[in-house]
Amino acid sequence: MKVLSIQSAVAYGHVGNSAAVFPLQRIGVEVLPVYTVNFSNHTGYGAWRGPLISPDDVREVITGIEERGVFGEIDAVLSGYQGGEGIGEVIIDAVARVKAANPAAVYACDPVMGNAKSGCFVAPAIPILLREKVVPAADIITPNQFELGFLTGTEPDTLESTLASVDLAMAMGPSTVLVTSVERPDREDDTIEMLVADAAGAWIVQTPRLPMKANGSGDVTAALFTAHYVGSGDAKTALERTASSVFDLLAATLESGARELQLVEAQEFYANPRMQFTARQVR
Repeated sequence: MKVLSIQSAVAYGHVGNSAAVFPLQRIGVEVLPVYTVNFSNHTGYGAWRGPLISPDDVREVITGIEERGVFGEIDAVLSGYQGGEGIGEVIIDAVARVKAANPAAVYACDPVMGNAKSGCFVAPAIPILLREKVVPAADIITPNQFELGFLTGTEPDTLESTLASVDLAMAMGPSTVLVTSVERPDREDDTIEMLVADAAGAWIVQTPRLPMKANGSGDVTAALFTAHYVGSGDAKTALERTASSVFDLLAATLESGARELQLVEAQEFYANPRMQFTARQVR
């Protein structure tokens, strides 16, 4: 499998491509990483150095890859946090060119906008761009529950309302929706869930909620789910494999006491997930 991953990069720590690339490689995926920023560290530290890469420069890198004749071999295009308005247009254009070379290729978009605790933390134009142009071009989207509500103009909280919001998102264009950080009022204490829906049905998986916040975990989740789903076509199995790997990555990070994901140390959990969580079909 080959994945063209258009995301940010940091030298220290693990977010964007610096979180997504290694887990994909560890499960046998060939990754073509294209960087949208090249920062010293993620912005959660409050200080960072390094350049935003202009949309024109990102497009040039993508064109150079195209000129090597590999677009026909790409199985998926993956994108995450979009720092500026121009990057969205570049990604949509890249997706169209990849699909022209390989009609079976899919586009997986993680529509990063914010979360329930922090609210929306991207530039005001980004949610509009995502909702009106980027998400309709996607085959797979991986919003958290907050972002799902933002995209669809709803406030999902129960299982029923979350599924209804998923249906609205699918009506925008994507055929598969993975919802992360699902928090239902009637779930067990100290748990958190992920839900996936496609044409075959919908499944939810529950894991213990760990007392931590880890930048980059959503990037790992989107990458692993995309690879497992594209490789198998089975949403339930892809959900279970992803939940298993990401939970053990987070548990290892919590145990280490480190602020950054223990991405390399947890590599065996990507290659051979323990499959300790079973997804339940909900429709």
